[in-house]
Amino acid sequence: MASKNKQVHIDSAMSFKDATQFWNERFDQEEFIFGKEPNEYLVEKARQYLKVNDKVLCIADGEGRNGVWLAKQGMHVVGFDASDIALAKAKKFAQENHVQVDYSFSDTDSFDWQVNEYDAVVGIFIQFADPAMRERIFRQTYQTLKPGGIFILQGYTPKQLEYKTGGPSLIEHLYTEDLIRDLAKDFTILELTSYEKELSEGPRHTGMSAILGLVARK
Repeated sequence: MASKNKQVHIDSAMSFKDATQFWNERFDQEEFIFGKEPNEYLVEKARQYLKVNDKVLCIADGEGRNGVWLAKQGMHVVGFDASDIALAKAKKFAQENHVQVDYSFSDTDSFDWQVNEYDAVVGIFIQFADPAMRERIFRQTYQTLKPGGIFILQGYTPKQLEYKTGGPSLIEHLYTEDLIRDLAKDFTILELTSYEKELSEGPRHTGMSAILGLVARK
């Protein structure tokens, strides 16, 4: 169970340098802090909406559990993260799984969001973003998707504050359906749902959780 003092990263805006320092301290261990298995929601929706040879961007892919899985499905995966330690683990994880993922050391503001570049963008528990950054991410995602491209997002809802099994400790970093519907106003929303489920994604995401899932099309 995540303790309150481990939620600092999503309680205030951080510079790239500060974010790197924060996340490096947490990723600097042999254990994969979110596990090595891909996110269940991503697996389900990728199988439903994505296909072999799709070019996919993974936002803040951390130690690579999601990007590597997508690459193993035959997709061309690009990922970035603000932790160079996490990226080193991700690159090694990709090599061990005999796949290639194009990783870059970036945060969401320094990454090169090229126009009409990707068939899909994936954002799994990217709730380090404060409200202003979150708006930028949605705009950047829309920009970088090809027409008809898919955005898959998962994050915690405010009820997660009761469970305390991962995620931010400030409500403004959490997702409601109304909030996401407003942010995704330029997209066509294919699925938007809130639910509760037991997660087992490494020591940072373990236990009953209140989560939201979005699938949207440009």
